[in-house]
Amino acid sequence: MFEKILIANRGEIALRIQRACREMGIKTVVVHSEADKDAKYVKLADESVCIGPAQSAQSYLSMPAIISAAEVTDAEAIHPGYGFLSENADFAERVEKSGFVFIGPRPESIRMMGDKVSAKQAMIRAGVPCVPGSDGALPDDPKEIIQTARKIGYPVIIKAAGGGGGRGMRVVHTEAALLSAVQMTKTEAGTAFGNPEVYMEKYLENPRHVEIQVLADEHKQAVWLGERDCSMQRRHQKVIEEAPAPGIPRKTIEKIGERCAEACRKIGYRGAGTFEFLYENGEFYFIEMNTRVQVEHPVTEMITGIDIVQEQIRIACGERLRFKQRDIMLSGHAIECRINAEDPFKFTPSPGRITGWHPPGGPGIRVDSHAYAGYYVPPHYDSMVGKVIAYGATRDQAIRRMQIALSEMVVEGILTNIPLHRELMVDARFIEGGTNIHYLEQKLAHKPDLPKDGGIGSKSESKAEA
Repeated sequence: MFEKILIANRGEIALRIQRACREMGIKTVVVHSEADKDAKYVKLADESVCIGPAQSAQSYLSMPAIISAAEVTDAEAIHPGYGFLSENADFAERVEKSGFVFIGPRPESIRMMGDKVSAKQAMIRAGVPCVPGSDGALPDDPKEIIQTARKIGYPVIIKAAGGGGGRGMRVVHTEAALLSAVQMTKTEAGTAFGNPEVYMEKYLENPRHVEIQVLADEHKQAVWLGERDCSMQRRHQKVIEEAPAPGIPRKTIEKIGERCAEACRKIGYRGAGTFEFLYENGEFYFIEMNTRVQVEHPVTEMITGIDIVQEQIRIACGERLRFKQRDIMLSGHAIECRINAEDPFKFTPSPGRITGWHPPGGPGIRVDSHAYAGYYVPPHYDSMVGKVIAYGATRDQAIRRMQIALSEMVVEGILTNIPLHRELMVDARFIEGGTNIHYLEQKLAHKPDLPKDGGIGSKSESKAEA
C-alpha cells in the first residue's frame, strides 16, 4: 500500500480523499492555490504545497506544478479527484512517466472514453445500448449530414466529440436549421475543447438520467454498484441525485449493470467509473462514461457500504477487487443535495465570507463539506460548498430525513441554494419519483416566485440577498 498520496484537487473532494487516506493510514500531501491557503484540508494535511495563484490555469490545471509538488514531497501516487485534470489523459500519462501512480484509469482508457465518438463505438462493440445516431463524426458533405438526420428522424442533437458537462450541444428540430447548427457547434467545439469534430444523435424528448457505478481492477475483474438517478438538473448540471433509481424494474437495472461490468472487462478498464445513460420508455441509451469518481458517489456508498475512494486507491496499488458481484448488496435509499454558494432562484454565484455555519445531523445524515464559519468562498472556482446526503431504510424515510436536515442547516453571510432544495423536497412530482431531466427547468420557468422562506437560516439568506 502507498505510504503517501498527493491530492491534486480542492474543496470537498480534497477533504473526502484525505479522510479516506487517513483511515487507511496513508499520509497526504495537499496542493493548493493562494486562494485556498486557509482551507480545512490544507490545515489537516501531513504536508501542503502552494502551487500557484488563484487562477486555475496557473495552479490546479498546471501539470508541471503538481508533478513538482509530488517530487519534492516524495509522494508515491496522485489522486486527481473530479474536475480539473481528473479526466485529462495527457496528465495521467505525465504522472506515470514521472514515476508516480495515477489513481485512476490508464491514459488510453481516459482518451478513448473522453472522445464521445470513440466511446460510443467502444460501447457498441461491447454490447452496451446507445442512442441511435451517426456512425462516428459527421462528414463535411452537407448532403451526407442531411441524409443522416433523415435516417435518424427529427429532432436530433448535435454534440461535440470532445465535449462534456452539458457544453457543446445543440438540438435541431427541422432540416432547415440543421446545417447552420452543425457549423456553429463545430466552431464552438474547436474553441472550447480543441476538437471541432461533432456527431449526431436522436434527441430523446423526456428521458431520465440514470447512471451505473463500476469498479474494475487491472486483473480483468469488474463489478457494478447499483444505479443512481440524476434527473433533477438545471442546464445539464445535476442538482439532486439518489440511489437506487425509483420506479425502474430491478431486472432491467441488473441487465444494464452487467453489460457495463462486461464492457469494463472488454476494454481493460481500471479504477472507478460511471456509465451515464438516458432512460426512456423502458430502454437505456448510453451517452458517456466518466473515468473518475463522481460528485454523487456518496449515495452509492450509503446503499452499498463500500468506500469508493478507498477502492480506487487499492486498485491503483495493484490489488484485486475484494468482492464479487454476488457480494454487492443494496440496502435502503440515499439522496444527495448539492449545496452551492449561489442565489437559489437566479443562480448567480455568491462568493464571500461564511459568517455562520451549522450543518445538520441525526440518524442517516452525512455532510461532505470543506466549509466552516469564517471560511471565505473564493470566486474563482465551482460554487459548490458541500453536499448533504440523507439515508433511510425506504425512499420515503430518506426524503423525510432530508427535509429535516435542510430545515436545520444554517449558512450565513452568503446566499445558498438551500431554499430551492427545501422546495424540491416537498414537491409532489419529486416525492412520486421518476421525473425527467427537463422537470426542474420547466418548474422554474412556470413558477418564478418560488417561496424563499421555510426553515432555520432563511432570514439570514434573505438578508444577505437584500
